[in-house]
Amino acid sequence: MVNVLRIFSFLISIFFVSSAIAQYKLVPNVSSFKSEFAIASSKMNSISADFTQVKTLTLLSEKLTSKGKFYFQKENFVRMEYTTPYQYLMVINGSKVSIKDGNKTSTMSGRSNKMFQQINQLMMDCMRGAVFDNKNFSVRLFEDAQTYLAEMTPITSQMASLFKKVNVIMKKGSFVVGQVQMFEPSGDYTSMNYSNQKINVPLADALFSIK
Repeated sequence: MVNVLRIFSFLISIFFVSSAIAQYKLVPNVSSFKSEFAIASSKMNSISADFTQVKTLTLLSEKLTSKGKFYFQKENFVRMEYTTPYQYLMVINGSKVSIKDGNKTSTMSGRSNKMFQQINQLMMDCMRGAVFDNKNFSVRLFEDAQTYLAEMTPITSQMASLFKKVNVIMKKGSFVVGQVQMFEPSGDYTSMNYSNQKINVPLADALFSIK
């Protein structure tokens, strides 16, 4: 059976970025940010990047680190490919979600789960620059000299069951995401760090299917 919570973590991690809030100050003109973010997002058709995921568990002293490749293409195509220390693949192709874990492949419809739809909507809102319009989160925007940090707090019970808070940090100017912080109600914490981002590069259709 597909681990739905794991899928949600993947989707959320597509858009967010790490730093202590104390290093940031509130953005005084959020309207200006929204306009610039929407313009930049409208020009972003595809993304290719490397990622490093670091998960801190409250019950373990050591951190769990994994690495892989990430691909996104409008309107709703995603590939998350874990390569180290294990191989695990998730592909979203429209409303279909496929998972390959070892030799086992599972497929589900995103439309069959309301919470999945909400997470998918959040992903699309981020790519379209409309994240502040998502009704499942309240958002505060911070900035430092080089980045923006969107602090997203769930306001619905479904999202609150998954995340206590999600921080999203984007580079100023390009609005490209460099890192995601996900805080779970249990106290566990996951950081997704993106590098070697390539914007609007051609991506083969085969990336978004599992054979």
